[in-house]
Amino acid sequence: MSTRIVGRTPFSAALTARRRTRELTALGDEDCIDLLVVGGGATGAGIALDAASRGLRTVLVERHDLAFGTSRWSSKLAHGGLRYLASGQFGIAHESAAERHLLMTRLAPHLTRPLAQVMPLYEPGYIARGAYVGLGYGLGDGLRRFVGTPDAVLHAPGAIGRDETIRLVPAVRRDALRGGLRGWDGQLIDDARLVVAIARTAAGYGASVLTRVDALELTGDGALLRDAVTGEGLRVRARAVLNATGVWAGGLDPDVHLRPSRGTHLVVETSRLGGSDVSLTVPVGGSHSRFVFTVPSMHGRSYIGLTDVPADGPLPDVPTATHAEIDMLLATVNSVLARPLERSDVIATFAGLRPLLTDADGDRNATSDVSRRHAIIPSSSGVLSVVGGKLTTYRRMAQDAVDEAFRRRLGGEIVPSRTRTLPLAGAWPRDRMGEIAARPRSVRRYGAEAPFVESLPDGPMAARGVTAQELQWGVEVEGALSVDDLLDRRTRLGLVAADRAASAGAAAEAFARAGVEPVG
Repeated sequence: MSTRIVGRTPFSAALTARRRTRELTALGDEDCIDLLVVGGGATGAGIALDAASRGLRTVLVERHDLAFGTSRWSSKLAHGGLRYLASGQFGIAHESAAERHLLMTRLAPHLTRPLAQVMPLYEPGYIARGAYVGLGYGLGDGLRRFVGTPDAVLHAPGAIGRDETIRLVPAVRRDALRGGLRGWDGQLIDDARLVVAIARTAAGYGASVLTRVDALELTGDGALLRDAVTGEGLRVRARAVLNATGVWAGGLDPDVHLRPSRGTHLVVETSRLGGSDVSLTVPVGGSHSRFVFTVPSMHGRSYIGLTDVPADGPLPDVPTATHAEIDMLLATVNSVLARPLERSDVIATFAGLRPLLTDADGDRNATSDVSRRHAIIPSSSGVLSVVGGKLTTYRRMAQDAVDEAFRRRLGGEIVPSRTRTLPLAGAWPRDRMGEIAARPRSVRRYGAEAPFVESLPDGPMAARGVTAQELQWGVEVEGALSVDDLLDRRTRLGLVAADRAASAGAAAEAFARAGVEPVG
């Protein structure tokens, strides 16, 4: 199957096993490429898109799968920077609001939506608490208006009455409830789907996106690669090398020193929260700027997060939640629930590691106070490492990284970035989504490409309503090479053990229909 972003990319945006093999083989015959990107998360995929759309011969390699690391463990928010305003990081707050605006209005309207954030207010102290949080909401809304996000996309915040609070978040306890505050932020339909869309768009502009390719050694002018599928080695020459491996960047570049933090979420049935489609927001005791919040998600599930604790010791490929983090999240959200959640209500957990930049003196202050700024760090070997930042600002991080590659490695005049105006795969105007001839569920996940997904042959359905067509699309268009790729990152069914078990057969059958042998 050859799929383009309709009328927008010069090459096919389909990622397939056959394309991977073909491009990996061709890479061995190239004398020198312009840019090698290591890391297939949002930042790495964003760099590949930015560079390829500027006309650079670009190759991205990822040792696992797209969105395998931190990018799939986020809170699924296109965050406008309110938290950074509270800590005085005005530059980062503005950058977050500006990038959220681009995601929701131009780059990926189909993968984002406005999310109401409701904080219930209780006696005693509800007036002071409401005034303080309301001021923050107001400042955040000022940023929203300053960057040009219209009211039709994100509404203005405001106070709501007791009855409206209960209507929006039915699970809250009613005693001493006096009302609430409602703010707005952006929500990603799914963070891993965003990464896949970025990577596919990069492929549509000519980038080679090669998963299951490990970078064993990096220098400023190339790398030693290993195809994890065949075990074959390959040495590649490049004019510039960008290390975008997040918290693992120090493993490839000894000049990079990061302080990772772990953010943990719980997964519960949305029905256990009264079926609410908004984010219930609860202050963390003893903090003026930290909150635990719920996020309604796919498959009738909701996430509860977010911890922010130092991640000391060796860095695992897949982090896990601790008992203390689970207890903290439950205790905080239960403080406003009429029927407290039990441990048995937690059907899964997930945790992600953030690559935070420490202060210049390396002071080990609380990770919630460490800056989320990003930086491009030049190594003594010539490698440029992109570290810090956050999911919402992936595009700006990528733009800055490619600009720096021009300055330090590529020479000549900087070719301007184009990514502010390049829609991602499937993008369609928010106010015209109803024109897409497909089921609403498909449109929310695939945008303008939903009719092509639904046109694929029928077959066994997976759990939670995920269709055979979605699974096959993941293989034929979205670069899934294994059953785990399909379940863990293309559909997110692997998050809950029962869903994984019920869907493994349908996922394997999708590979058979596509005529592709899945990797182990």
